[in-house]
Amino acid sequence: MHSRQQEIAAALNVCAPFTGAEAVQAEIERRVHFIQRCLRESGMKTLVLGISGGVDSTTAGLLAQRAVEGLREAGEGDYRFIAVRLPYQVQHDEHEAQLAVDTIKPDECHTVNIGTAVLGLAAATEALDPLSPEQRDFVLGNTKARMRMVAQYTIANARQGLVIGTDHAAEAVMGFFTKFGDGACDLTPLAGLVKDQVRQLAAALGAPEQLVHKVPTADLEELTPGKPDEAAHGVSYRNIDDFLQGKPVPDEAALIIVETYDKTAHKRQLPKEP
Repeated sequence: MHSRQQEIAAALNVCAPFTGAEAVQAEIERRVHFIQRCLRESGMKTLVLGISGGVDSTTAGLLAQRAVEGLREAGEGDYRFIAVRLPYQVQHDEHEAQLAVDTIKPDECHTVNIGTAVLGLAAATEALDPLSPEQRDFVLGNTKARMRMVAQYTIANARQGLVIGTDHAAEAVMGFFTKFGDGACDLTPLAGLVKDQVRQLAAALGAPEQLVHKVPTADLEELTPGKPDEAAHGVSYRNIDDFLQGKPVPDEAALIIVETYDKTAHKRQLPKEP
């Protein structure tokens, strides 16, 4: 199992544990510079990111806003960051999403309610009709994630922008993202971080403790609103983080992580070619 730990950590380019506050700040600067480099190389002037109210999008948003402000201060052009709220009808934790926006202080904030689009697509899709309520709910959860990315790319296309993704190592190892939904983006500034490292960056960037330590949830299923990620994983983020950083974890947890990683390999690959 240790060899699989090493193999998976290398494949996901897992970041080494931080040694202190200076290391956290250095990592923040490295990732801000990465975002700036992506903008320069693309010729684009705008960054677009959906803000859910969770620690991942809050952290990515804080990095993005710092990146564009740095470019403007250096006189490199009128770079902008657009935060996008993407509720499905009424979001139960909207107050935390607004707290995230208030914390980030983006150059612009747009809201696109995806409810009408998702329900319209569902009504026109006969393949959903024979599904059980639970199956239908799961499928439409992925549809919501894909519709959110459609909205973000529509804004990015209109504003010459790049779309930021929030995937990190602790989600990537579990395949915990929707293929061509939240897994579709132009840059992933949190890549390689484990969940606790995302929280450390968020805290250092000034995110409120309420968001830093919020229970992570994709919140895509209506039948189980606010379902914690860990309930879906069957293993805790602490165990996932420890596994990725080469630390001992219970055998049962390690088995779940490895089996899930193997089962979701297709999500982390480019489309197959002949």
